[in-house]
Amino acid sequence: VERDPELESQIADIPDRFDMVDIFRATDDAGAIADEAIAVADEKSIKVVWMQLGVRNDAAAERLMKTFGGECISVPGNVAELDGISTLVETLSEREDKLDILVNNAGVGWGAPLEEFPEIGWDKVMDTNVKGVFFLIQQLLPLLKASGTPEDPARVINIGSIDGIVTPTFNNISYGPSKAAVHHLTRVLAANLVKDHITVNAIAPGPFPTWMLSTAVGFGGATDVDWDQVAQRNPRRRVGTLEDIAGVAIFLSSRAGAYTVGETITCDGGAVASSHH
Repeated sequence: VERDPELESQIADIPDRFDMVDIFRATDDAGAIADEAIAVADEKSIKVVWMQLGVRNDAAAERLMKTFGGECISVPGNVAELDGISTLVETLSEREDKLDILVNNAGVGWGAPLEEFPEIGWDKVMDTNVKGVFFLIQQLLPLLKASGTPEDPARVINIGSIDGIVTPTFNNISYGPSKAAVHHLTRVLAANLVKDHITVNAIAPGPFPTWMLSTAVGFGGATDVDWDQVAQRNPRRRVGTLEDIAGVAIFLSSRAGAYTVGETITCDGGAVASSHH
């Protein structure tokens, strides 16, 4: 087998194809994706604007910068309300003239029996998980279009859930339908925005050691606990890690994901694939 210098050069350049520059992350916690996105950037120039519900979290932003370098800015807001979205977009537009990557990670749930499920539990979940995703993307289109090129499109990553693919285990009646809506919204927006050099994809996580899952399984929101009882119900016999979910997000954000459009990628240890076994 003859050596191919051109192919070897391409392989050697693969790490550089995963570089990211500007990320805007709409979220309700200091979860995995922003941490790992900054980590993979290493010493490259990267900016993360991180939106958190209600309050600034400068301490967490400072921790991310100290640990991984780059720049992280905390902005308080509420993506479930149009006024909150508009204020956020104005703040971002004052600082940046383009947006390379948008991660829609904000999400809420509401648990109650079917017979007692309240209207507020439906509206709060749909407003945050679906309406907020759509209108934030809509209002950020000028910045996303300013970033995207035929070779390197702007990226939108919506965080769905396997609960939007299979029937949820818990009595969070509105959560699964909201995430199914996110998955289909991802396809609809992908078809509309690909011509503008913007790719839209989704990730559907399974069990990860988050505050939301902790409250659902009775851990009271604590994440530094023994997750074995949850892990044993997963085909991989473990819960997800930061590296698992971040790896998918990095793929979609990098050169490697530039030709992937309108997909919902599960990251769940085989939960969906094994759901009928």
